[in-house]
Amino acid sequence: MRENSFLHIVAGLLSCLFFCLVRADDPYRFLTWTVTYGTIYPLGVAQQGILINEQFPGPRLVCMTNDNIILNVINKLDQPFLLTWNGIKQRKNSWQDGVLGTNCPIPPGGNYTYRFQPKDQIGTYSYFPSIGMHKAAGGFGGLVVVKRPFIPVPYSPPAGDHTVLIGDWHKANHKTLQHFLDVGIPLPFPDGVLINGQQQSSAFNVDQGQTYIFRISNVGLESSLNFRIQGHKLKLVEIEGTHPLENVYDSLDVHVGQSMAVLVTADQPAKDYYIVASTRFTPRVLTATAVLHYTNSHTPVSGPIPGGPTYQVDWSLNQARTFRWNLTASAARPNPQGSFHYGQIVPSRTVVLANSAPRINGKQRYAVNGVSYIDPDTPLKLADHFNIAGVFSLNSIQDWPSGNAAYMGTSVMAITYHAFMEIVFQNTESTLQSWHLDGYDFWVVGYGLGQWSQASRKTYNLVDAPARYTVQVYPNAWTAIYVSFDNEGMWNLRSAMWGRQYLGQQLYLRVWTADKSLANEYDIPTNALLCGRAKGYHV
Repeated sequence: MRENSFLHIVAGLLSCLFFCLVRADDPYRFLTWTVTYGTIYPLGVAQQGILINEQFPGPRLVCMTNDNIILNVINKLDQPFLLTWNGIKQRKNSWQDGVLGTNCPIPPGGNYTYRFQPKDQIGTYSYFPSIGMHKAAGGFGGLVVVKRPFIPVPYSPPAGDHTVLIGDWHKANHKTLQHFLDVGIPLPFPDGVLINGQQQSSAFNVDQGQTYIFRISNVGLESSLNFRIQGHKLKLVEIEGTHPLENVYDSLDVHVGQSMAVLVTADQPAKDYYIVASTRFTPRVLTATAVLHYTNSHTPVSGPIPGGPTYQVDWSLNQARTFRWNLTASAARPNPQGSFHYGQIVPSRTVVLANSAPRINGKQRYAVNGVSYIDPDTPLKLADHFNIAGVFSLNSIQDWPSGNAAYMGTSVMAITYHAFMEIVFQNTESTLQSWHLDGYDFWVVGYGLGQWSQASRKTYNLVDAPARYTVQVYPNAWTAIYVSFDNEGMWNLRSAMWGRQYLGQQLYLRVWTADKSLANEYDIPTNALLCGRAKGYHV
């Protein structure tokens, strides 16, 4: 009797544990996206675009923190294809990052199922094609990670949620643009700017007296853009997955690859108002407009389009310095963002990365510390996993610029797992730069003009610097970041300005530890595509 009672108790406990584990499993979202060509008219003339499920821009992907995304991508283009998830950290899972250093491309007529989680993330992101110049034809869209019900955010629930994709645009076919780059000709000046795939006429409906969240992402190729709404203030409530102090702005600069979210209250007289995105730091200002439409409005937009800043670097730099981390707010977790005191940690290593625009073999290239990146025949991550020799070397790029002549190579930098590092982006060119790091966000501790030096650290913000995953570097200036390398894998550090990225302004960071454990990194997916010298290996 006692033995039977004990067995019943054990069985009951095991059943309860199984039930709890099942209940604790995060939800799954199953999606199928078919990628095709289609005719689009973003600037009023017909051109070939890249569509996802017949949509341009692509579908808005909305999920919740920690959801399991199972997304089957079917490639019906005539070229290999990949999608990357801009800002999604892919915790322990660089296998799903969707860039050529981690993934074999999906061949024409083939498919690949991505499996990933926005683990401990919340906020505004985007996705886009990562191969060649596909991004110039479409295939991009908004990605929103909403909070779990028990996690507070530092603002009241808005009445509606709008995704706003802004970016420069070319009339030329993406293959033509890629040909320009291949023969050493930089991208031409853009033909226009788009808001959600249109140069004008997109409408965002609002009810008078209500407040809405606008999630803004710059999905263009190379142009910084200023965003503003006629007669309305923008309250900044999120920068790339973290909550800043809620300052109010008339307009905001959004650089290539960046995302942010603002609250807009429909507190003006009932009519329609211009929504504007215009280029920054360009010889000629390009503008796109949309409409903020009050649902009780009978008055269309009128008057001149509200102007914004054009070239003023100081204006943009000063605005960037007003972005501050909200130390008491939660992000995706219940603990306050400021509970991690990044400014009290001494970096174990400093890396200075200098961009340049050399000509190599008579052609325009772009480089980092004198190395212009070229993709090997085998993804770096697969070569690393299968110990395939001759694909890359860990001493292929230096921590500091050498000043030697630039050359082409496959640059991979070795990073110790759990290292806390200082990275300085040094820009000696007269054009603004935008840098993105896959797998992480980082603290933007300082901006400055001229040449960075150790004395520049005296200007760092070591208390409430914003955390983000894409950061701008102003012309002839520097930007410094702190990074906690707590995500093992092979991670792309690149120019978000796509022509520069394509012609070599990128590298990879191999974050590695000898302690092999699923607690540090997941195994290679059973459906991983194998190509190059990895063909014939087994997963």
